[in-house]
Amino acid sequence: VQLQASGGGLVQPGGSLRLSCLVTGFTVDSYAIGWFRQAPAKEREGVSCISSSDGSTYYADSVKGRFTISRDNAKNTMYLQMNSLKPEDTAVYFCATRPGPSCAGRYDYWGQGTLVTVSS
Repeated sequence: VQLQASGGGLVQPGGSLRLSCLVTGFTVDSYAIGWFRQAPAKEREGVSCISSSDGSTYYADSVKGRFTISRDNAKNTMYLQMNSLKPEDTAVYFCATRPGPSCAGRYDYWGQGTLVTVSS
């Protein structure tokens, strides 16, 4: 099982980025899969998740209405569309998955992270 995150970069406040997470070793819709982030000197936090049971999506309050999680089964890839970015969104973003349908619980497999910097 491998996850490879990409798509990070430098963007101005109010801008957009789309992160991708390419999955190998399992199909992207077989397990719950999500995005986490860790800002400098802060703990890692959950950003968004999509369950495998019914495709339900979950978002942290801080990103609701601005971020959208999705997956493309044909490409075995998960995405995070990030709009209206704020400086406080600056962090390393990780994709991760867990062996079960629900977003709740421990995540066992992690990608390497991609840096998002929101700054003017």
